[in-house]
Amino acid sequence: MIAAARRDSQSAKLLVVDAEGGIRHLPRATLGALFSQGDLVIANDAATLPASLTGIHCGSGKPIEIRLAAWLSVRDPTRFAAIAFGAGDHRTPTEKRMLPPPLLPGDQLAFGPLMAIVEHPLNDPHLYRLRFLGDRATIMAGIARQGRPIQYTHVRESLSLRDVWTKIAADPIAFEPPSAGFALDWRTLENWRQRGTGFATLTHVAGISSTGHPKLDLRLPFDEPYRIPERTAVAIKRAKSKGKRIIAIGTTVVRALESASFADGSVRAGDGIASKHLGRETSLRVVDTLLTGLHQPGDSHFELLRAFADETVLLKLSAVCIRNGYRIHEFGDSMLIERRRTAVRRSFSLLCCGRAVTTEPHLEMN
Repeated sequence: MIAAARRDSQSAKLLVVDAEGGIRHLPRATLGALFSQGDLVIANDAATLPASLTGIHCGSGKPIEIRLAAWLSVRDPTRFAAIAFGAGDHRTPTEKRMLPPPLLPGDQLAFGPLMAIVEHPLNDPHLYRLRFLGDRATIMAGIARQGRPIQYTHVRESLSLRDVWTKIAADPIAFEPPSAGFALDWRTLENWRQRGTGFATLTHVAGISSTGHPKLDLRLPFDEPYRIPERTAVAIKRAKSKGKRIIAIGTTVVRALESASFADGSVRAGDGIASKHLGRETSLRVVDTLLTGLHQPGDSHFELLRAFADETVLLKLSAVCIRNGYRIHEFGDSMLIERRRTAVRRSFSLLCCGRAVTTEPHLEMN
């Protein structure tokens, strides 16, 4: 597959996979005509923070980059989990980036006028708990001025926030873009409206896609807070009661909805933490169809696809994508995949779906 370097909605392709593993190739522009009256499309309206901060390790004077990776509590904007690198930028593969200067509890980091203190490592030598100095307004303004969007080597040019915000972006709380939403435009939304296809949103903190460290990558995705509005929960219940489909725009939407789900396929409105990894053993309760990017085996997003299709179908998809030149990564082409139909599926245990977002997520951060 080819790495897409920029958004290209005009020529973007759509790989459609039905519940039996059948495949169709369509222009992504046809997305507005694929759903029926009463179906419900749900998208993530989180906007993306400029979560890459370049500055100085005050003790040594050496350059440092941190990539904000998780909120420790969305109600406490001073503390984050962050990945640290030394000198360099996104043009060097993440796994080959220089190590940061040795970081000890109490060390100060300066990002222009924005200051942070290292509190302690988070059970991994590359993941740290940081505390920024100041109130919420000061910290968020400092991140906005000093930060840049997190990006990787497949995009050589520096990205701006305009490049990583979807058309429905609202609150800036995500660390990387909920990129499946790049497929949405106002023409598509209007087509759904005219067809009687419902559209609703939730807010989910999309996390980082790579840390550069294989062992740490196995923990991805980290715990991610979400908020499901009451009107979205009501719309889901209405669609389910009529036997209509729930279509998730992106894996973050799947994580939020399945984390907040009840056995009957309805969901709990309000705040929660998506802390479970979805995969082969997951029995989906809410989502029938997923619109997502093209993912490679080994990626955390690819593992979530195992909840929708079996290994045979997924292997076939990888071969089809390579053969047909589909583009991967956040600015790439899209795939619409229906969940497989099976007589018996294991139930998905929702141990923590009711946790308040004021509780620190289960990243073993204490």
